[in-house]
Amino acid sequence: MLRKKTFKINYGYVFITPFIIGFLLFGLYPVYHTLALSFTNTTMLTGKDDFVGLQNFIRLFSDNTFITAITNTWQLWLMNFIPQLGIAILMAVWFTNVRLRIKAVGVWRMLFYMPNLLMPAAIAALFFSLFSYYGPVNQVLVRTGIIPEAIDYIRNPTAMRSLVVFIQWWMWFGQTTIILMAAMSSISLSLYEAAVIDGARDWQMFRYVTLPLIKPVMAYILVTSLVGGMQMFDIPYLLTDGRGSPANSILTNMIMMYMRFRSNEGHIGAAAAIGVMVFIMTTIVALLINYLLRDKDAKVPAKEVRR
Repeated sequence: MLRKKTFKINYGYVFITPFIIGFLLFGLYPVYHTLALSFTNTTMLTGKDDFVGLQNFIRLFSDNTFITAITNTWQLWLMNFIPQLGIAILMAVWFTNVRLRIKAVGVWRMLFYMPNLLMPAAIAALFFSLFSYYGPVNQVLVRTGIIPEAIDYIRNPTAMRSLVVFIQWWMWFGQTTIILMAAMSSISLSLYEAAVIDGARDWQMFRYVTLPLIKPVMAYILVTSLVGGMQMFDIPYLLTDGRGSPANSILTNMIMMYMRFRSNEGHIGAAAAIGVMVFIMTTIVALLINYLLRDKDAKVPAKEVRR
């Protein structure tokens, strides 16, 4: 009996080739090029491109402004992400709870997600107009007698930090809520029924059933929010004069990188060094998050396997 010859045609490689080419050109190469530029004194308006080693990084850490930018970036991200995650978990639990039976859940999800569809430039322009010296907020507060005179929010460090934190929370908590709702809805009801039979209360079911099963989704939310927080640029930049004013209260890493890029000669090397530092910080913290939220029960000890 003759064996039939089998021909293996790997169509899969053909289909993924456009993605690989796009990733190499627009994903991997920019990272490599930025890393290479951070070790040079390359500028926009001159022909300088000499290798300077770690000189750009040494100048960065000796600059108090860079330390301020790092501190501000982490503070602004944490101050908006912690309440964002807490409120999103609470709303996701409410909307997926069978006992509460909240009506028009789809409408609520649409309303919460809607700010995420708006352009950051439009949102910054809106809040700048609302909180300007002669804006509607001051007019209402002064006319109602809540405050004696108008407040210059744009030049108030505390007010600007609070405003940036609120905008970032307002824009993203709806998306976080929807992702958590999808994760909670995928949990089998039989697990909750078994917990009820065992006498578990609502908090115990959330603590021992819901949280462990949505841990991978929580890791995804943490990492993606971290990446977005470290790249915070548009809202702080557009709300002020583009320098993180007042008193550098909302100066972020990305704003400082842009300031280095648009300096006298357009120092690309110094701007690239800031980008590399942001990449290193984000990578380390992302790996730490994945390590802390990993599934510890996934690996079975070798002794148990032998048994």
